[in-house]
Amino acid sequence: MPKKEKYYYDPEALAYKKLEVRKSRRIGFVVLFLLSSALFGFLMLVLLINTPFFETPNSRIMARELDNYKLQYKILNKKLDQLESVLGAIEERDNNIYRAYFNSSPIPEEQRKAGFGGVNRYKALEGYNNSELVINTTKRVDVLTKQLAIQSKSLDEILKLGKSKEKFLASIPAIQPVKNEDLTRMASGFGYRSDPFTKIRKMHMGMDFTARTGTPVYATGDGVVVTADNKMSGYGNLIVIKHGFSYETYYAHLHKYNVRAGQKVKRGDIIGYVGSTGRSQAPHLHYEVRVNGEAVNPINYYYGSISAEEYVKISELAKQTNQSLD
Repeated sequence: MPKKEKYYYDPEALAYKKLEVRKSRRIGFVVLFLLSSALFGFLMLVLLINTPFFETPNSRIMARELDNYKLQYKILNKKLDQLESVLGAIEERDNNIYRAYFNSSPIPEEQRKAGFGGVNRYKALEGYNNSELVINTTKRVDVLTKQLAIQSKSLDEILKLGKSKEKFLASIPAIQPVKNEDLTRMASGFGYRSDPFTKIRKMHMGMDFTARTGTPVYATGDGVVVTADNKMSGYGNLIVIKHGFSYETYYAHLHKYNVRAGQKVKRGDIIGYVGSTGRSQAPHLHYEVRVNGEAVNPINYYYGSISAEEYVKISELAKQTNQSLD
């Protein structure tokens, strides 16, 4: 079929003239068509690669590995939760029990929980799809590692104190003043309780052990009896033992004494007997531990006479906000 010729009207010549298409323009149209086709093809390829309908075996393997890594990180974070909980309990006992025994200052919370200042330690982990998960987990591991190092050093320090302070250990009020088998119940713990006479909540500075009149009361640590009388208001017949190292213990509402002022006693010696003298509602022993003159919770000092199960049971009873007996 012959190629069609095209004409245009020339108003100056008042005639139709043949339209001549230059070869260069034809080449330009062809090049433009080819570039447009290539660009369209490239865009379609990118679109296909980024859709789930176009997956290579390698991409499927990498996707499975990525899901597996995510799962492993979740499991690791759960284990970190457990480790942090256990370490928190150790730190609490370290500050409130172990260091209290040795009259040593607790490690400040800011020091235990301090992060890592200065340059960004995790810059190399940025820019990935799961960077936030990886960075947060890495930070938790680093902080936990630092806390374990601090706790390890603290326990080393406590071990040295223990080896060099046998006398100090013997002086700590470390047992219950009334044996478990002699107790009727643990009537009231340390903290705010209802006063049996005024019914007003006030600070109860010790623990009340209910027992029959005449039940033996034991010295809870080595020391010297500094008081064995009824001169302190409300306490009735009272024994006060000074243990040294800033420790004192009070034994109130006694039926009678078995020691005198100035007498040295050892942990476990019978110093008196349960009664209901002074400001008392029923036979019981009111027991206090004081450090530097301040009353502290005696429950933290029973490590020498009760098991872990008994400690938990007594702790629960002591937390009850019931009425004290004095």
